[in-house]
Amino acid sequence: MKTVRTATLSLLIALPMLALAGCTSEPAVNTNVNAPASPAASASPSPVARNSAPVTLPVLDALFSDEAFKQELKTKLELTDVQVAQLQKISGDEVARLRDLNAEDQVGGQTEQAESQAEKSRERALETIRGAIGEQKANDLFAFAHTYWINGGAQADAGATKSTEQNANGLAAAPNSIPKDTRIVVNIPAFRMDVFKDGSLMKSYKIGIGYPEFPLPTGLRKAQSIIFNPTWTPPDEPWVAKMKNVSVGQKVEAGSKLNPLGPIKIPIGLPSLIHGGKSPAKLGTFASHGCVGLTTPQVMDFAKLLAQVAGSDISDAALKSYFAEKDKTKTVKLDRAVPVELRYETIVVEDGKLHIYRDVYDQDTNTEENLRAVLSANGVNLDDLKEDERAQVMEALSAMSRNTGSAAKPGASPAVSPTAPASPTPKEKKTEVAKAKKPIGKNQKEVVIEIAALSGKGYPAAVSLDTGSGRPAAVAAATKPAL
Repeated sequence: MKTVRTATLSLLIALPMLALAGCTSEPAVNTNVNAPASPAASASPSPVARNSAPVTLPVLDALFSDEAFKQELKTKLELTDVQVAQLQKISGDEVARLRDLNAEDQVGGQTEQAESQAEKSRERALETIRGAIGEQKANDLFAFAHTYWINGGAQADAGATKSTEQNANGLAAAPNSIPKDTRIVVNIPAFRMDVFKDGSLMKSYKIGIGYPEFPLPTGLRKAQSIIFNPTWTPPDEPWVAKMKNVSVGQKVEAGSKLNPLGPIKIPIGLPSLIHGGKSPAKLGTFASHGCVGLTTPQVMDFAKLLAQVAGSDISDAALKSYFAEKDKTKTVKLDRAVPVELRYETIVVEDGKLHIYRDVYDQDTNTEENLRAVLSANGVNLDDLKEDERAQVMEALSAMSRNTGSAAKPGASPAVSPTAPASPTPKEKKTEVAKAKKPIGKNQKEVVIEIAALSGKGYPAAVSLDTGSGRPAAVAAATKPAL
């Protein structure tokens, strides 16, 4: 199946606040280490408050497969059955044209011809939608779709209360927030999920994320139940048409090899899930239609830990009984709902080091402005860094950005732009050679830079990282190629 680059397919450039994602499998700024974090603080794409994951044609099409969404459109936007059917056909037809443009596993980048075709399809869909329901209702449609998805479908997130540390959009107010409560934190571009209990990081997991067409949303969701041996009903989507032995709307039974959800799913707001069934090779890359993907051993381990932090301990004997009947679905309601915070942070101070992740959803987050906000939250001024540190940071920002060089904005502070140093002494030359680093690869997903001023600061390093490899985290890390 082919994908379309998210940035190219954003449906409304004039509406940057729209943020949609889609998991059709079945129905930012944050506080720093020294700042008190609110239990209900939400996450956002980046230090500069943004909620701008573009609306994509596949996502809009996926929402039209949700009957509740269509009913809400008719009620709140006063659309007729005919108009809703028109909109569904428009998005579906364009997705059918687009699905052969790009490979799903690409991390940004496509041919000029593909971009041109995608742009024409986007414009055609916009024009047709406007013609079907008018300019104002078209705007209302996307605004409503944004709200619907951010809230996890028709079920509003009533359990997530705002605090003084959130901005008007419900986004956290400072970068790299460290929770003080019990919650799950997913940082999308880091391909990482953390489990916190009462402010302490208990365990970390390497994850797969949604394809660019079906990006994970940002914001605060909640996990309220664990479903063992889930069934799966294939949605009416183009990607389903490419699957063998699977038909749209025909339920795939629990335990079937055709069921992509694996043995466990945890709903976190329609239609997103945390679920198993992924191969280790799919971790750390695009792996789902808007869900957090884990391997089967990972999701079993995570389910036990989630139940534990929610006060609903599940015994090994209970687990064994659930899986003894793989064709029987069992739902376990958690004693307490656990917040699930979905972040999009590509610049993270972690355990005294600066991590810059690739902007996988083309959100233009690797900017000098965001870098300054992250450093400032940790008591560091970008202009005060050593010259070689600034040079490394700016090079990494540029290399990991949506477009090469996008981090170097016009009018940037001269102090940030690397300048030619004085001729080094022989001793300094040796030091430079010793410090020489491999060039940043085109497909590299992370750059880690040691900055003296950040020592002892930042978000915690991964704890007992489950890489999905089946080996202890320390062993897996030791064999990982250096970045």
